[in-house]
Amino acid sequence: MDLTEKSLDIIGSTEYVEIDGRKIPAKIDTGADSSAIWASNITMEEDGVLSFSLFGPKSPYYTGKRLKTTDYTAKSIRSSIGNVQVRYRIKLPITILGKTFETTFTLAERSRNRFPILIGRRTISGIFLVDVSRSVTTQRKLAKSSNLDQELHENPFKFHQKYINNKEA
Repeated sequence: MDLTEKSLDIIGSTEYVEIDGRKIPAKIDTGADSSAIWASNITMEEDGVLSFSLFGPKSPYYTGKRLKTTDYTAKSIRSSIGNVQVRYRIKLPITILGKTFETTFTLAERSRNRFPILIGRRTISGIFLVDVSRSVTTQRKLAKSSNLDQELHENPFKFHQKYINNKEA
């Protein structure tokens, strides 16, 4: 697509994605082919109905609401470190910067990820351009980093036990 024909909106490396009326922080990853969303309690009923909850019980975005669908596929996903997982793929309507469209997500266990949603390049291709210098979470990152530095300088040993050895001093 020629960019002179159609002006694309610019998004940052992180954005808020609206799903079911709620704004959820998402990582925009042009290195990832597909998009993924944190899902928990994934079950398959005998009649072929896929059932799951978005996010996990420890997530502030978790409602416990069960989504059910028969409109799904499966895909083999290779992570950046080479691990292969088979995941279900579902479609959900999302809104980014006021643009609403249907997106295909793989259902993933993302409890250890900073962002519960990852938006891959197929989702944004032809709709948005990514400016990696922009981020909706920049201020939070800076504050978090600043707090870590302060904690490190106050008590390096305690800091090491807490964050590096994962033990409370």
